[in-house]
Amino acid sequence: MSQAIDYANELNAEQLAAVTAPDGAVLIIAAAGTGKTRTLVHRVAYLIDQGVEPSSILLVTFTNKAAKEMLDRARSLVSDTSRGWPRGGTFHSIGNRILRRHSDLLGFEKGYNIIDSDDSKRLARGVYADLGLKAGKEFPQPQVLLSLFSYAVNTERTVEDVLFHRFEHHPADIGDMLAVHRGYEAAKKENAAMDFDDLLVNTLRLFDQYPDVLRGYQERYKHVLVDEFQDTNALQASMVERIAALNKNLLVVGDDFQSIYEWRGANFENIMKFPERYADAAVFKLVTNYRSTPDILEVANQSIAGNPEQFQKELRAVKKSGAKPVLSEMFDGGHQARYIVEQIRLLKGEGYKYEDMAVLYRTHFSSIEIDFEFTRERIPFRMTSGVRFFAQAHVKDCVTVLQMIHQPTNRLAFTRFLCLFPKVGERTAGKIWAKLKGQFDPMQMEHRMTLLGALPKGATESYLPVDKMWEQIEAERLFDAPSAVLYMFIEAFYDNYALSMYENYERRIDNLKGLCDNVDQYNTLAEFLDEMALQTTLDDNPAASESQETNVVTLSTIHQAKGLEWKIVFVIWLVEGLFPAGRSLEEDPLAREERRLFYVAVTRAEDHLIMTSPRTRRMRDGGTQYYSPSRFIGELDSSCYKEDKTGYY
Repeated sequence: MSQAIDYANELNAEQLAAVTAPDGAVLIIAAAGTGKTRTLVHRVAYLIDQGVEPSSILLVTFTNKAAKEMLDRARSLVSDTSRGWPRGGTFHSIGNRILRRHSDLLGFEKGYNIIDSDDSKRLARGVYADLGLKAGKEFPQPQVLLSLFSYAVNTERTVEDVLFHRFEHHPADIGDMLAVHRGYEAAKKENAAMDFDDLLVNTLRLFDQYPDVLRGYQERYKHVLVDEFQDTNALQASMVERIAALNKNLLVVGDDFQSIYEWRGANFENIMKFPERYADAAVFKLVTNYRSTPDILEVANQSIAGNPEQFQKELRAVKKSGAKPVLSEMFDGGHQARYIVEQIRLLKGEGYKYEDMAVLYRTHFSSIEIDFEFTRERIPFRMTSGVRFFAQAHVKDCVTVLQMIHQPTNRLAFTRFLCLFPKVGERTAGKIWAKLKGQFDPMQMEHRMTLLGALPKGATESYLPVDKMWEQIEAERLFDAPSAVLYMFIEAFYDNYALSMYENYERRIDNLKGLCDNVDQYNTLAEFLDEMALQTTLDDNPAASESQETNVVTLSTIHQAKGLEWKIVFVIWLVEGLFPAGRSLEEDPLAREERRLFYVAVTRAEDHLIMTSPRTRRMRDGGTQYYSPSRFIGELDSSCYKEDKTGYY
């Protein structure tokens, strides 16, 4: 017997309607800050309160921690738990429970092993060895191919299609990559192993091949509840919909406005077409926002209204009106960084703490100037990625070409640079350094010839375009144009290298292009290299005394900020080509997911929203790139924000 829960008193009218919805298909569109988790928790309690057997309720989330926290909160509302308790977990953990009972039907007579990413890479490396393929510098690393195999599975595309799209201009043979895929699948079977994707694929295969098994789970789970449905991929949606098909009691919660993970396989259509798949579905909208002021919500509402194909809704604030959002246009990224420092100090004077503040950006390279300025001004901060911009491997790799030009005796830079090429390790690099007599000046033909003659045969072909690059730099006297040097190195070698080495190739190349545009902000190459060295020798943030404290400003990409909130949010680099990102506009000229990303950024703010829009950035050719304000600003009525001209120096 449950305790008497006063639902009407504990929930607002929108939440109450969703929690007490009758059986059947239910779609809850829970906008940002509207109590989504509270609603799900009370729905679980309500079902039990109505006599539903707890063990017949299945709660599916994206993390086991989220499932546990929700069920624990529901348990605190229900006094009688003697009848058991609902099951909860991620899509993968639920698939694993099912497969553990029936894997013999799929040929796993003695069970199976779940392999993590390290195990997967180990299996893949064995396949490379069997095929006589060399991983790394001329052929994609195992983790790169594994990520693409996974993407193909989760988007229901063929592996060949995904590989061709990624490696169309790469010298490696796609036929060899497909051979790796076949070998990897065979190796898993031979080792009675399943990776995470297999837990979904094989659960669906089990349901297809053994309808009686599926029927058993359909009869067992009479109510299926799914969190963050807008982030599901095709396999995840199919799994829960099949389990719920018999009783048709499928309740999904999500927000189409916050669907921002299409790039990793999420299918926006899952939530948008839910009412089509379930014609009798009850649809509820949660729009009463407890997080932000009405002034901030006005920006959010106006911005997202420009998106087609969505469940239209407007957030309504519970809070009283506060500070009007601010838009500040400024000359360039350096002025933007100094402006943010000034605003932080002003807000600190009003009683806010560093931990109340976040700087959000579309791509990681947008944080470069902020990183530098916070370091100089000793503003304590942390980056949610865990790796500061100049500590990233791909950035350090490319900067070696500048370090060698600046200081030919820099052995560390030379060794890191040379080890990028096939057949070269630190021992080989050391022998070549000895032949060069302890210095390599790429602007000296004698040094270039010595290096070329000393390279192992396997490295020469990859290095030749770089040798021609050095020759061009010398001929055109570009050694005083560091951004041009970096760009040439990326074009000549590093682009294909990164394609082979990194799963998130696109984001890393975007970072490097941002670096190219940023390095010429410095008066001299020496000044830039000194700044970079100071940055990378600081462990986590510039205020050493506070480096382990929580009272720090957060610097984060918007993707990593989803689900979080701060009293004060800065959204930076709101210009066309950066936010929305130019690469994204190639695939979606309407910028639909980019606009949702802006909405997510705005709705992280509780009290203050400050938007910045630099107008220029120096480019690698020495010229100036002029930016126009982001369309997301242009779509706003100017009355919903105030302009701050102090940022324009």
